[in-house]
Amino acid sequence: MLRRTSLALLLIGPGFAQQQPTLTFEVASIKPADPDARGTAIQFLPGGGLKMTNIPLRAMLTFAYDVRDFQVSGGAGWVGTERFDVMARPDRVTAEGPADFGQMSDDQRKTARVQIGERLRALLAERFQLVVHKETKEQPIYALVVSKNGAKLQDTKETGTQQSLMNNRGRSEGHAIPTGMLAQSLSGQLGRPVVDKTGLTGKYDFVLEYVPDVGADPRAQGFGNGVTEPAPAPGGPSIFTALQEQLGLRLESQKGPVENIVIDRAEKPSEN
Repeated sequence: MLRRTSLALLLIGPGFAQQQPTLTFEVASIKPADPDARGTAIQFLPGGGLKMTNIPLRAMLTFAYDVRDFQVSGGAGWVGTERFDVMARPDRVTAEGPADFGQMSDDQRKTARVQIGERLRALLAERFQLVVHKETKEQPIYALVVSKNGAKLQDTKETGTQQSLMNNRGRSEGHAIPTGMLAQSLSGQLGRPVVDKTGLTGKYDFVLEYVPDVGADPRAQGFGNGVTEPAPAPGGPSIFTALQEQLGLRLESQKGPVENIVIDRAEKPSEN
């Protein structure tokens, strides 16, 4: 059952200015996921809606605040283990352009993503009584740079090609992807922020194949399918070597400011 949501005050701690969110979901349903469900899905619905399947609150939070799992701390154990199904829709379309997310331009897609994040933050504050605060700390990061022999990325030749980035354990395949998006993807795999310092401005097609660390877990942010995947055959390159050999890119270890989200309060969701 979909329930109307009110314009809830976003309760926030130090690091945020208290504010009244301007965008909310008009109706929303949150219920426990099927315990036998496998896989997690996030789907943008036409008109600014959002469907999330078999997803823990911790992963919802990383999506709402556009951060990685390693940037989130605090909260009880259930925040990362109990899974929910979410269906939410706004009362009106606020982004300009096509209602279908896949048909939007890059700028329209970015605007829609920001709007959905704001709506989701308001929904989490209301239904999970979520209270967080932001902390910025100097932490280890990686800088993604071009190797001395030059990048080996292939320019996307077909105009209008829809962006896609698929990550499996030991393999990433991208189409029409800017290097900033590649850096974000690498950040999730390496457990450390990756900052794009390549200076490259195009969109690229690529395949990156490597042997992941033994401890690498594709379910780190709650997006895994609950099934342990077999490890790739040993003897292949590490992700650091593969980036240089296959894409002509390199990761440099540096230090820089990293934004962290600290959970001060979270309650199991209210009834729909």
